[in-house]
Amino acid sequence: MRKISPAQIATFASLFTLTLLLGLVTTLWLITPQAMGQFFSAALLVGFPVIFYAWAFLVYRLMHRFLPLQPGNLPAGSREEFAYQVDTLFRLVLFYPLIRTYFIPTPLMRLVYLALGAKMGDNTYSGGAILDPALTQMGANTIIGHDAVVFSHVIEGHDMALEPVVIGDNVTVGAKATIMPGVQIGDGAIVSVGAVVTKGTIIGAGEFWGGMPAKRLK
Repeated sequence: MRKISPAQIATFASLFTLTLLLGLVTTLWLITPQAMGQFFSAALLVGFPVIFYAWAFLVYRLMHRFLPLQPGNLPAGSREEFAYQVDTLFRLVLFYPLIRTYFIPTPLMRLVYLALGAKMGDNTYSGGAILDPALTQMGANTIIGHDAVVFSHVIEGHDMALEPVVIGDNVTVGAKATIMPGVQIGDGAIVSVGAVVTKGTIIGAGEFWGGMPAKRLK
């Protein structure tokens, strides 16, 4: 695993500070003692996290305009590595607590993933964790089961790469399954409960896969 550099930490810290200031100013502008009366404290307690995360999503997406995530190998010291490491800090500090919590209902988590850059078709939801939303694409009427994990980053020793995951329409990924980087799943396919679909696997349309590592069952 590569060390996150001081420059990457400083970039994230600057963006985090900007987000925090925007959240505070917006909250104090919208929520005032005059408007809220005796509910002022409660309104601040509820309103600030919502407003803060709204700004966090916006700043995160704007960051990707200037530091886009590039699929493929990430050479040490490259702009591509820099972008991914800053993205990692955003996700670890701000967004993983949302993704890994059970507090947010699954329908609302769809909105979180969309805000983070995931491509999700109509009526597609995840009851699991999509760890790299900006590198994940799913079609319509697809479900990711409870506690399943989908991720698109490869970290093997000092090697680092990004490989997008593409999932088609009408796909079912069972509870506690793992979908690794570079996986492609065709329309109507089923991945069984607890299956581990290894890096770069291509699952054809309508196929049923299961096991550790996952194999085509029928």
